[in-house]
Amino acid sequence: MGFPANGSSEKPLKFLIYGRTGWIGGLLGKLCESKGIDFEYGSGRLENRVSLESDIAAVKPTHVFNAAGVTGRPNVDWCESHKVETIRTNVVGTLTLADVCREKGLILINYATGCIFEYDAAHPIDSGIGFKEEDNPNFTGSFYSKTKAMVEELLKNYENVCTLRVRMPISSDLANPRNFITKITRYDKVVNIPNSMTILDELLPISIEMATRNLTGIWNFTNPGVVSHNEILEMYSDYIDSNFTWKNFNLEEQAKVIVAPRSNNELDASKLKKEFPELMSIKESLIKYVFEPNKKTVGA
Repeated sequence: MGFPANGSSEKPLKFLIYGRTGWIGGLLGKLCESKGIDFEYGSGRLENRVSLESDIAAVKPTHVFNAAGVTGRPNVDWCESHKVETIRTNVVGTLTLADVCREKGLILINYATGCIFEYDAAHPIDSGIGFKEEDNPNFTGSFYSKTKAMVEELLKNYENVCTLRVRMPISSDLANPRNFITKITRYDKVVNIPNSMTILDELLPISIEMATRNLTGIWNFTNPGVVSHNEILEMYSDYIDSNFTWKNFNLEEQAKVIVAPRSNNELDASKLKKEFPELMSIKESLIKYVFEPNKKTVGA
């Protein structure tokens, strides 16, 4: 298929990005602008093959990025009552884009999810034993996660796809309602479970570098290690709002106020760390990229 030839020095980078109105898609565009990388947003619908072919013919990209998808508003519970819409974008759309890209000899960087696993006997909570890239998903509690696991399994057959398992994404923009930190600071009560998470300020630039290196296959796209809800909220209290308080509740209590169960897990990020040795641990990254830049000075 000639995938290693894409983005070579003879041909300047040109990215085609899907997900213009989404959080990650918007951040990707800003990153490309800051790095001087030529890019355009796709206008086609993912499930419409002809529209994708038209985009590729017009843009002539070296790489394609898929940050489009249905996560549900305000959360994944939406997917439980909108199953066909979820399938249309997350399954039919993603597979169509991967197939068109393969046909055109293009690498697809696909922002997927790591919310397809849950702690189990072989990967106990607080054990430091994370799920690896080759592990099969074991969490199907929500319809959203179920569709994502199906697609990941099918995409393994596409040698042109780079699947990035994102989890509980966090950014320095604490006003963004999609930001995991913003979400949990607004909840009445939160559970307190250690999880792998993705600091976008550090990892999105890495995903661009992964494209330039023409990396493919599945990658756990999280910072190494885990952090719990309470640990994040303690940092929030220390750095942002010293008067902030919160209440915890357990999974049984949480189940009464949500439609679908949520995934809690640790992903093993050693594959990503080996490729990018500078990758920071989750707690270091939180402080450097999120809390230090937003630190409120005393009396401010």
